[in-house]
Amino acid sequence: MRFRSAAGLLWFAAGLGGCATSALDLAPPDASRPWRPQTGPDGQIVSGKPDNHAAGTAFELPENRQLSHVRPATDLEPGKVYDLPALIDLAESRNALTRSAWNAARDAALSVGIARSTYLPRLTVAALGVYQRQDQPTASVPGLSVSNQTAGQGVVSAASMQWLLFDFGQREALVAAAEQASIVSNIAFTAAHQQVIYDVALAFYAYAAARERQGAAKTSLANAGLVQSAAEAKLRQQQGTVVETAQARLGRAQAELEQVTADGVARDKYLALITTIGLSPVTRVEIAQVNGRPISSPGTQMTEAAIAAAIGRRPDVLEAYALQQAGMAQIRAAQAEFLPKVFASGNVSYSNGQLNLTAVPSVGAQPPTVNLSGSGLGASIILGVTVPIYDGGTRLALLGQAKARAENASIALTRRQDEAVRQIVLSDNALRTSVAAYSAASSLVAAAQTSFDAALVAYRNGVGAITSVTLAETALAQARQARADAYSAALTAAVTLAFATGTLGSPPN
Repeated sequence: MRFRSAAGLLWFAAGLGGCATSALDLAPPDASRPWRPQTGPDGQIVSGKPDNHAAGTAFELPENRQLSHVRPATDLEPGKVYDLPALIDLAESRNALTRSAWNAARDAALSVGIARSTYLPRLTVAALGVYQRQDQPTASVPGLSVSNQTAGQGVVSAASMQWLLFDFGQREALVAAAEQASIVSNIAFTAAHQQVIYDVALAFYAYAAARERQGAAKTSLANAGLVQSAAEAKLRQQQGTVVETAQARLGRAQAELEQVTADGVARDKYLALITTIGLSPVTRVEIAQVNGRPISSPGTQMTEAAIAAAIGRRPDVLEAYALQQAGMAQIRAAQAEFLPKVFASGNVSYSNGQLNLTAVPSVGAQPPTVNLSGSGLGASIILGVTVPIYDGGTRLALLGQAKARAENASIALTRRQDEAVRQIVLSDNALRTSVAAYSAASSLVAAAQTSFDAALVAYRNGVGAITSVTLAETALAQARQARADAYSAALTAAVTLAFATGTLGSPPN
C-alpha cells in the first residue's frame, strides 16, 4: 500500500515537472522556419501554439488591424506662418519628452511624501472568521481508537498600531535622499525643455539651410539655362560648335539633378522638423524663412568667470551635485542601521464565539495579534528597544555600497564639470569659426557672381570659351551652397553655445 502511494506521488511529481518544458511548443518550431502565430478577430497575436503547418516561407508577421492607422494631421491655425518661437511653443506642449519628464518629477515628489510618512504610526484593522477543530485521543485498545473531538467557530476583530519613535536619524537621512532625488527629477524636467528647444532649433535651422540650398540649386539651374541658350544661339548663328552645345546641355542636366536632390533633402528636413516638434508626419505647416537675419561676430572669447558661471547653471552639473548629496544622505542612513531603535506597539482584539486561540498570525498588512483572549476583549501596549547584534555583515556591506555610490557620484560630478568646460569652449570656437566662414562665403559668392557674369558676356560676344563659362557657373553654384551651409552653421553654433552654457531657456534670438 505504501509502495503504491509512493509510486503515485512520484508519477504526479514527474507530471508537474513536464508542464514547464511543455511550454517550448510556444516557440518557433525551427531556427530556419517562420513563426506562424495564432491571431484574434482583428489580427492581434494571441497566446498559444503556433500553426506550424501553415504554408509560406516568408518571415512576416500578421497585420494587427487595431494598430493599422496613421495619426491624423494635427489641427493648427490655418494660414499661420510658424516661426521658431511658435514651433518651440508647439513642441513644449506636444513633445513626449517633456510629458515624461513631468511625470518623473511627480513620481519623485511622491517618493518624498512616502519617505516622510515613515515618521507617522501605522494603524491597521482586521476582521477574521475562524473555524476550529481539535482531536484529542482519550483511549486506545488494539484495533480500536477513541478520540474526543471539539469544534468551535467565531469572529475575531483586531486593530494594531506600530510606531517607530527614534532611529538615530535614519529616516531623516532617507527623507533627505528622497528630496535630492526629487531635485534631480525637477532639474531633469527643466533639462528636457532645454533639450526640446535645442532639438527644434537645430531641426529648424537644418530645414532653413535645405531650403536655402534648394533656392541656390534653382538659381544654378537658371544660370545653366542661360549658358545653354547662349550656346544654342551661337550654334544657330554658325558661330558655335556642337561640342559646346552638348557641354552646355550637360551642365543644365547636372543642374536639374542637383535641383531634384535639393528638393528631396528639403522634404526630408521638413519631416525631421515636424517629428521633432511632436506633430503627426502628415501635418502641413507653413514655416517662416530665416534668410536675411544678420549674423555678427561674437566679439571676445568667453572669460573664465563666464565659463564658471555657465557650469554652475548647467542642468547636468546640477543633477550630478544633487546625486552627490543624495549619496551622502544614503551613507548616513546606512550608518544609522548600526544603532538601536525605539518603538511603540499596541493592539486591541475582540473575539466572539467558542474559540480556543491565543494568537492570530499576520494577515497582509495586519501584524500578528498575540494577546487574543477567548473571553472577549483584549488589549496591550508595548514600548521597546531593538539593538542589532549580528547579521552576518549585511549592514557593513550595505554601508560599503553606500560609500562606493557616493564616491562615484563625486567622481561623476567632477567629470561633468570638466566635460561642461570642454563643450563650452568647443561651442564658442565653433561659433567664431562659422561666423568667419559665413563672411568668407559671402565674399566668395560676390566674386563668383562677377566671374560668371563676365564669362557669360564674353562667350556671348565670341571672345570666351564655353569651358570658362561652365567652370564659372559651377564655382558660383558651389559658392552659394557654401554660403547657405555657413549661414546655417552659424545659427546652429549660436544655439549650441546657448545650450552648452545652460541659458537656452527660451527660443533663441
